[in-house]
Amino acid sequence: MIKKEYPDEGEFVIGTVIKVQNYGAFVTLDEYPNREGFVHIAEVASGWVKRIRNHIKEKQKVVCKVMSTDRSKGHVDLSLKRVNDHQKRDKIKEWKNNRKVERLMEILAKKLNKPVDQCYKDFGNDLISKYGTLYTAFEETAYDQELLKNDDFEGEWLDEFKALARENISIQFVEITGYLDVNSWLPDGVDHIRDALSNAEQSEFEDVEIQIRYIGAPHYMITVKAPDYKIAEGEMKKAVEGIEGEIEKYNGEFKFHRKVEE
Repeated sequence: MIKKEYPDEGEFVIGTVIKVQNYGAFVTLDEYPNREGFVHIAEVASGWVKRIRNHIKEKQKVVCKVMSTDRSKGHVDLSLKRVNDHQKRDKIKEWKNNRKVERLMEILAKKLNKPVDQCYKDFGNDLISKYGTLYTAFEETAYDQELLKNDDFEGEWLDEFKALARENISIQFVEITGYLDVNSWLPDGVDHIRDALSNAEQSEFEDVEIQIRYIGAPHYMITVKAPDYKIAEGEMKKAVEGIEGEIEKYNGEFKFHRKVEE
């Protein structure tokens, strides 16, 4: 895999603090071998920094935003204060995933009796082009073992890649919750409610689980478990709209909300 010599402006990077001085801190860039960056004291934290070591210390792992890069001088200016918690979590997750992929590619190369660089040339770079990142290729393969074949990938590496994905990548599921208030005044209203809720628990996706639990008349809790939030929210919306349509058809009352109402 071809790696850049320097990070781009605006990029988030993982670094290790190697020296802290009164005017700023020097940071090695873990993803860019032999490159360092500098965090000026004004970019360490919001507001006035009285004592820099209260905010940053040697050997500390940090997520920084690249403010500017001067390749001719080898300078990389960094900022700590311009990284929010969400960006920090995403970057750390990405960094950990990339490190895991590097180890998996080393294992795969050894199994194929090829240099790692050759593996990237033979299929790794094509996987990156197709799926965005190599980790995504491993993750999607763990989720669907026929994915690569269906996407026209072939070669002696395919079975080993699938095996590594299956053994080393855990599919993460998300869970979202909502609450339903359902009433029907018809003599057989209970049956209509039961049928509407039962139908709503069905999904076209094999890996989506929808559960509706009775809390206490007329309240129910609906939980959707899915591979990602987009699918979960879509299935929640479809289930809720299905229930609403069925209940209103029989002159019932329906209300959906995401939190328990007092």
